[in-house]
Amino acid sequence: MKKTTKYILISLGALIVLIVLLKVFGVLGGPQKTQIATEKATDRDITETVTANGKVKPHLEVKITAEVSGEIVELPVKEGDVVKKGQLLCKIRPDVLKSEYDRSIASYNTQKATLGNAKQMLAQAQATYDGQESIYKRDVELYKNKVITTAEFEAAKASYLGAKAALEAAKQNVTGADFGLAQSSSSVQESQANLDKTSIYSPIDGVVSKRSVEKGDRVLGTIQMAGTDIMTVSDLSQMDVNVDVNENDINRIALGDSANIDIDAFMGKKFRGAVSEIGSSANVVGTNADQVTNFTVKVRINPASYTTLLVKSAANPSPFRPGLTGTVDITTNHMHGLAVPIQSVTTREDAAKPAAKAQQNSGDDNSSSDNTQTKSNALAKEYVFVFDAKANTVKQVLVTTGIQDDTYIQVLSGLKAGDEVVSAPYSAISKTLKDKDMVQKVDKSKLFEGDKPGN
Repeated sequence: MKKTTKYILISLGALIVLIVLLKVFGVLGGPQKTQIATEKATDRDITETVTANGKVKPHLEVKITAEVSGEIVELPVKEGDVVKKGQLLCKIRPDVLKSEYDRSIASYNTQKATLGNAKQMLAQAQATYDGQESIYKRDVELYKNKVITTAEFEAAKASYLGAKAALEAAKQNVTGADFGLAQSSSSVQESQANLDKTSIYSPIDGVVSKRSVEKGDRVLGTIQMAGTDIMTVSDLSQMDVNVDVNENDINRIALGDSANIDIDAFMGKKFRGAVSEIGSSANVVGTNADQVTNFTVKVRINPASYTTLLVKSAANPSPFRPGLTGTVDITTNHMHGLAVPIQSVTTREDAAKPAAKAQQNSGDDNSSSDNTQTKSNALAKEYVFVFDAKANTVKQVLVTTGIQDDTYIQVLSGLKAGDEVVSAPYSAISKTLKDKDMVQKVDKSKLFEGDKPGN
């Protein structure tokens, strides 16, 4: 009796399991229905953005380098100090350059005296020439009248020609001395300029954002090689966020595009800005096998967006420090039109694709995978599934899309306002749903009850 009861219970359990399985697979109670959530297509404002990360930098930043070599003997400013244009930033020991300047002055004075002496010699040569010229002209007449001998005439002529040559030589000496004086003058100017370079002054109003040396350090000047970086002076009144934008997005950005800026150091605070500069040269990052091509875009932070953060009592009122990390959302387009959730749009290959692919495989077995992929992509189209509440089915509808934001995508054709489209689950939209499939509309929260913690 007990064995009979046991067999009956086992049989009933097996029957129940079988019924459940038949129910699940649609054998009993009709075909299985996919549970979906829907949302109506409505007119919305859609803002398309490009997001990029980068660093905060001053719009105007000047690196101060040494032009002459030597020891730093004065360094009156420190990092963070506010400086004015023309203020002394650093002084390099001038002893050697002062000696060179003194030598050039002495050489200039010597050359100046030489020029004076040459001019006096020229005046003397001119007087001698004038006297010999008068004698020669008188002797010419006397010689014609047979008053003087040929020897006397030849002597007068030789003296005249000698005086003329001496005058020409004196003129050339003056010219040479004049050029020598000009050379000495240039040496004086060069020495003076080198001596002046031992004192370095701020070229702009700004803040010492970086100081790389200390008093007593020796620096190398740009005359020998790349000069030693002494400090950086930055104008913090105008700040930029320099971000790297991928090559796929760079053509969507234009000068003047507005941007929202998040800076990590100011959590919860939004800043406004606009694109002020777009890089023309690419920044290639990575190896040849895995290169990423970016372009630098500068976004100017609008000062009006951080007036409440200014410390007006401080010498440096700016709240920003060069090098802070920031994220920008650049607005590239804005439209008002019919839109659906992004996940409602899926890409499916056109129905003509299998036949085309079969023809391609039979006609050309040697075609490359790249060509096959290109043709396949050309046949791929965008669809949404429209829910039919009366029949509890979905209709696959071809659509044309426009811009999108983080949540919604614009639909240019294929739908009208009020159409109820499938918005979840995405796995069904992208893979399993087909035209005229039976579905069951449920609340979106019920679709993901199994994903909650504890389930």
